[in-house]
Amino acid sequence: MTYEETLQWLFAQLPMYQHKGRKAYKNDLTNIRKLDTYLGNPANKFKSIHVAGTNGKGSVSHMLASILQEAGYQTGLYTSPHLLDFRERIRLNGQLIRKNCVINFVKKHRPFFEDNALSFFEMTVGLAFQQFAKKQVDIAVVEVGLGGRLDSTNIIQPELSIITNIGFDHTAILGNKLSHIAREKAGIIKTGTPVVIGRKQPDTQFVFSEIAKQKNAPLIFSEDLTLPVYKTGLKGLYQQENLKTVLAAVYQLQKKGWKITTEHIRLGLQNVTKNTGLRGRWEILGEKPLIIADTAHNADGLKMVLKQIAQTPHQNLHFVLSFVNDKNLDEILPVFPKEANYYFSKAKIPRALDEKILVKKAQQFGLPGKTFKTLTEALTCAKNNAGQEDLIFLGGSTFTVAELLAQFK
Repeated sequence: MTYEETLQWLFAQLPMYQHKGRKAYKNDLTNIRKLDTYLGNPANKFKSIHVAGTNGKGSVSHMLASILQEAGYQTGLYTSPHLLDFRERIRLNGQLIRKNCVINFVKKHRPFFEDNALSFFEMTVGLAFQQFAKKQVDIAVVEVGLGGRLDSTNIIQPELSIITNIGFDHTAILGNKLSHIAREKAGIIKTGTPVVIGRKQPDTQFVFSEIAKQKNAPLIFSEDLTLPVYKTGLKGLYQQENLKTVLAAVYQLQKKGWKITTEHIRLGLQNVTKNTGLRGRWEILGEKPLIIADTAHNADGLKMVLKQIAQTPHQNLHFVLSFVNDKNLDEILPVFPKEANYYFSKAKIPRALDEKILVKKAQQFGLPGKTFKTLTEALTCAKNNAGQEDLIFLGGSTFTVAELLAQFK
């Protein structure tokens, strides 16, 4: 099998939540534990940091990995979803794993995958953990895919757990109250293992306090700490909250004996994109007009992005948007400004919301716009209509950004 054929099999044969939604979600860890045992228990063979949360967990994971790399540690990084290449999910010192690693893993273990009906996510986690163990990383930063308690990554015994914040997302699976969602995320808290909480929220902090107490896990709210001032190379204003979470996490790692200096922190934060390849977070893709892409995809994340858009000098606004079909648009669409031009389309995934449904829903909230069969057509029209001092924003879902990023070098 070629690399492309291997990916086609991974995506086509097995359900993946990011493409198919709720029916791809499994509500226990039986299969991933079975896979880990079959692979020789790689999850027990490397040290790790486990990162959950509604927003910011990807950025926090990349910042931590960058700092650890600057400190000289062999660092694994597992994140999801990917934007342009499946291998973005699994990095070793910032480098994508080799294509042959993916090919050989699927080729060798495909009978086991099929016999046990493993999900895309379970296989991907198995591949990541096997690579981290094989390469003998000093530490791996592991981002939760969905939730926490029942996420396939939740078989590791980390040095540190991190929960960035809690917002409304995937409510059909995680619950429609912040406290319910927090309880699912808090499932990554392990006995005796410190846990850093990025945002102190009245509706959730009692959940974390309760579970941390049950697990005898030291609980740290980053907002309660007086932290030094550092700058990050990431441009989104929302990264300031993520930065506090990262610094609180680094402080805990230092207490546990990890050799991380202020210079390692400074360089790591400055060189996140260079060290780890992070993309899609307030990423500037063009100027005159200014074109910005961001993967924010729920009301909480989009409010932060839109606040920064309002603070960014521009004349007219243009939004190229598509969403997945299980998003609560009644919660999301009201955060968008009415004084803007909208271009609605859908990403090339089964889970995408039809653009005709989207435009009707948007009109209910005073957001008139045009529909396009493809995101490429939507972007082309936005660029043709925009003046040099205008701002074009690309977003609504990770898949919107992924599809459009491919058009920019």
